[in-house]
Amino acid sequence: MSPDHRDVATIGIGGPVGSGKTALVQELVPILDQRGYDVGVIANDIMTQEDADRLQESFSDLLPEELISGVETGACPHTGIREDPSMNIAAVNDFVDHAPDLDAVIIESGGDNLAATFDPELADYFIFVISVAEGDDIPRKRGPGVVEGDLLVINKVDLAEYVDADVDQMLADAETVRDGPTVLTNCRASDGITAVADHIEESALFGLTGTQETI
Repeated sequence: MSPDHRDVATIGIGGPVGSGKTALVQELVPILDQRGYDVGVIANDIMTQEDADRLQESFSDLLPEELISGVETGACPHTGIREDPSMNIAAVNDFVDHAPDLDAVIIESGGDNLAATFDPELADYFIFVISVAEGDDIPRKRGPGVVEGDLLVINKVDLAEYVDADVDQMLADAETVRDGPTVLTNCRASDGITAVADHIEESALFGLTGTQETI
């Protein structure tokens, strides 16, 4: 039997437009690579390959071109990750055909709303990204992405003082509405990214071969 998407760990990254999903992927992949994991990346957009092209450029010296792909959903981004994830599953299968020893595939959703979640058939582990610039009341709104994500990332904390956002309150609200962990990040300065990678390694890549021990 040929390998398929069930033979590789899949990590979904969702969140609203401008929350910093692509920036997070750009920071995460080198860390996972340094830890000894072979990773592929899929970027979803509605009608373009914009994010995939950006990642191709970022990882030109790190990942084979065949392990960076763009999926054009042609509809609301959640369609391709929840209602009908077949295009993304097919892209993961293509990766596994090309690299049977692949450890993980990161699947970045197109920018969506707070209700966006991943079909569990597509993503084993789901990260939801929000930005302080979107308002510090976002966690209190209890959107499914915020509440149900395996990991909540509150990004762009460096902008809090400029948009009058209370990061401590956001963190407290997240802890109230969620059972899972929350990490504060500033992707531009690489702050908090190691913690995100640690959660991925411990929860999604546990038991796979890496250069560091899992906890």
